[in-house]
Formats: sequence, structure tokens, C-alpha cells
Amino acid sequence: MGLKQGRYRHFKGADYEVRGLATHSETGEQLVVYSPLYGEGGLWVRPLAMFLEPVEHEGKRLQRFEYIGDGEP
Repeated sequence: MGLKQGRYRHFKGADYEVRGLATHSETGEQLVVYSPLYGEGGLWVRPLAMFLEPVEHEGKRLQRFEYIGDGEP
């Protein structure tokens, strides 16, 4: 399963830059590598399945992360 690199908005409002996908060396699970576009940044990972799954928030079903662009200003 593929995932576009670029900017994503978390359902709570913060923006993130997806850097790419990594593979867990023991399980083969696909992990999304991303950086927050606020604060000190850094690199974070989250399982691809969790990154793409919908969530329930304030009575609405939303995507956990929504693609908002290719990262260019």
C-alpha cells in the first residue's frame, strides 16, 4: 500500500510532513515516517494502518490524517 509524501493535517488540527515509509525489521510492518511542522520537529513513526484509519471525533467520523499538499509553500 502506498502513501503520498507531503503535508498532512491531523484530525486535531496540527500539520505534519510525511517523509516516507519504513519497514519494521522484525515484523515487516509498514511504518510512516513523519515530522511535526510545529515545535522542535523531530522524526516520528506510526504504523501505516493506524495512520490511514478513520477516527471518531466529536460525533463525526474523520480520517486521522488528511493529505493537504505536496509540501511546497
